[in-house]
Formats: sequence, C-alpha cells, structure tokens
Amino acid sequence: MVQPLNYLKETPSQTAGPYVHIGLAPGAAGFDIYERELGWDIAGPNAEGERIRVEGLVIDGTGSPIKDVLLEAWQANAKGIYAHPEGGGEVEEGFRGWGRVITDFDTGEWGFDTIKPGKTPGRNGRIQAPHINLWVVARGINLGLNTRIYFEDEAEANAEDPVMNIIEWERRRATLLAKRSEKDGKVVYRFDIQLQGQDETVFFDV
Repeated sequence: MVQPLNYLKETPSQTAGPYVHIGLAPGAAGFDIYERELGWDIAGPNAEGERIRVEGLVIDGTGSPIKDVLLEAWQANAKGIYAHPEGGGEVEEGFRGWGRVITDFDTGEWGFDTIKPGKTPGRNGRIQAPHINLWVVARGINLGLNTRIYFEDEAEANAEDPVMNIIEWERRRATLLAKRSEKDGKVVYRFDIQLQGQDETVFFDV
C-alpha cells in the first residue's frame, strides 16, 4: 500500500550542506573513516619554489563568516606544470597540486600551505599569471562556486593575464588578489571570499 504524502518525512535541502563534511571531510565531522583524509597535502615535501600559506574567510551577504565551508584548491608547480598527464611536463615526486580544506567551525578561518605557482599556458598560447583555482561549496549553495586566487605582488603578470582582462572593472579584479604579508617568518597571502554584496568575489562559469 502506498502511503499518503503527508506520512513521508522531510529530506534535507538539495544544496551542498549541511552534510558536506560527512561526505568530503569526514574526520572534521567526527567520523574516523580514513587513516589519512584525501587532499590535505597540496605541494608535498619535494616541491621547488617559494613556500607560502594561503588563508582567509568566506563571508556571506551580511558580512558574517560562514563556518561550514569546504574548499578545493588546484594549482601548477613553481614551473607552471600541473600534476596531470596533459600538464605540460614532469612534476616533483609527491607534488599533487590539489588539496581540500574546510573552515574552522568556531572562527570560519580556512588555510593551507603550498608553494607559489608559476605562470601557466592558457588558451591560444596566451600565458596566465600565477594563480590557484578554488572550488567553494557550503550549505545554501546549489552549485559549487569557482574562483581564482591571484597574487597582488605579480602586478605585471596580472596585467597581461587573459582571464583577468575579461573582467572590465578594476574594483572587480581586485576581489581576486591575495594580499601578501609575513607571519612568524612565513609568507602569508590573505584571500577573503565575499559571496554577496558590493565587493562580491568574481566567480567563473566553468
């Protein structure tokens, strides 16, 4: 016998949350499933180039940090080569060029350690400025958001980057620039992601 619809239980909203951590970062959700969770090591110990840390917040339209976000990052090595069969060459042993991090449940801060990537070839042979690709998922986001981290101290390369140059307004381009500083002797790039509002981060339809 088929039960009437009013007997059926509600199901979670079909967005990326609130179960995103259970599926993609179970250790953070309190589930001891894997000896080592996939994706935490981005560059590996043998990667050449400048060691950096990238950190920030994901901020909603009210200016509040979101505390249950998952971010995936992928990048080239310091020579501009991706860890992929079509990446353009060989990478260092252990270089993944990919990582997965989550925001801190209390503060909303996220961060990862890696190496600063090099310039990479783009479409039609045009050279892209050093950048890190990000995919952002959280509750309330129906589809993951794609953006890029560029580096403010790469002004010349950024000015010639073909992707940056499709963004008409300088103020909008600035939302993709990570700000460089030093903390405890380590180079740190700050990159806050604004989901809505006047200074909304540029997201790409890829």
